[in-house]
Amino acid sequence: MNRLDRFFEVTRRGSTVAAEMRGGLVSFIAMAYIVVLNPIILSGPKDVVGNTLQFTQVSAVTALAAGIMTILFGLITRLPFAFAAGLGINSFLATSVVGEVTWPEAMGLVVISGLVIVVLAATGLRRLVFDAVPMQLKLAITAGIGLFILVIGLVDAGFVSSTGQPSPPVGLGTGGNGSITTIPTIVFVVTLLLTGVLVARRVRGGILIGLAAGTVIAIAVEAIWHLGSAVDHPGGWGLSVPKLSGSPFAWPDLSLVGAFSFHSFSRIGALAATVLVFTLVFANFFDALGTMTGLSRAAGVADANGTFPRLGPALIVEGAGAVVGGATSSSSNTVFIESSAGIEDGARTGLANLVTGALFLVAMFVAPLASIVPSEVAAAALVIVGSMMVSHLRHIDISDFSIALPVVLTIAVMPLSYSIANGIGVGFITWVVVRSAVGKGREISPLLWVVAAGFLLYFARDGIQSLVGV
Repeated sequence: MNRLDRFFEVTRRGSTVAAEMRGGLVSFIAMAYIVVLNPIILSGPKDVVGNTLQFTQVSAVTALAAGIMTILFGLITRLPFAFAAGLGINSFLATSVVGEVTWPEAMGLVVISGLVIVVLAATGLRRLVFDAVPMQLKLAITAGIGLFILVIGLVDAGFVSSTGQPSPPVGLGTGGNGSITTIPTIVFVVTLLLTGVLVARRVRGGILIGLAAGTVIAIAVEAIWHLGSAVDHPGGWGLSVPKLSGSPFAWPDLSLVGAFSFHSFSRIGALAATVLVFTLVFANFFDALGTMTGLSRAAGVADANGTFPRLGPALIVEGAGAVVGGATSSSSNTVFIESSAGIEDGARTGLANLVTGALFLVAMFVAPLASIVPSEVAAAALVIVGSMMVSHLRHIDISDFSIALPVVLTIAVMPLSYSIANGIGVGFITWVVVRSAVGKGREISPLLWVVAAGFLLYFARDGIQSLVGV
């Protein structure tokens, strides 16, 4: 205990070993929903050649990567910031990237983005690039990703769907008819309201409790009405039917570990692949730096400038989370804001991470149990998490229209085009053009001009290819 105390500086930070262990448990409870949510997001979509990821395999590697990165971060930085698959990036992979490449190629792009972040962090360039983007756009990117996640949740639940008409393109309920008619969607509404109340009342593990309660309700509903799958029965469950066959425990299937490829550059071209990598990099480290700054303040280890102990190693390890996430096919792993639950419960050091990470490793053995959670229930968690991310808008002053326009376009284009890359690109281009036109050009970093020019080429790539005959 004395060695643990000295290594993690437990007493020095005003904590105790018992408090760290309790805080680590609370962080896991607050984050454990990702073992269910991540495989639901990643196992549904087919890639460009028609292949899908298996739910239980994704669940197992999600827990594996989270456990490894959480423990690694705790040991190296000695800070209580836990890791798991980032919701923004996994949604981006599932809705945008795999429409152009295969799943192994998509994970290869994640690995490359992680290596880029590690290099940027090791050379000090990560701070320079981060500083080049105005705070308003950083917050807009986070809020836009949140709105994107929220919309995905509403669509997955059947709460919002296409009308099949030019106007309006979407509407409430199945077929956009303005009425909620299916029992699974009603279960979504009940789960959403219950989880929302728990989160609003700041109940620790509120999202996990909501998921568990919603799943119990779904199991009871299925046992009574035998709705089955929506593929076979109209009005049935979307992705998975809430019933368990066989044992709830099993040895984890880690077949996805190492299942990544770098062939995307030959499949879609160097320009398109590079822009995807660039988007992954931006989506990752902007959110991560903001999250780590907020958590360090909550833990009382940040100075007046927001700098916290072992910042350099923390940035490197955070980049390594993308490498590990891509290499395990669990999507990029990053710092989770839900770690604040454990911090609020007393966690102040990396010792709490050892507890959280160990529990994630144990979670690998209950992947079959996680598969009974229907997508309609998990969609409620997406809406909750998305709402949390959209709340970053409160920090943006949009009284200046030259700021309001790029911020609003960044946020709106992401869900409307179902692409985080499009939102970031439109926001950057609008920012440099409009801000320059009102005499603020000298405030714009040359790096931001380079990024905006890259996105401009990306948006015009089809026209450019036609002109050059490629």
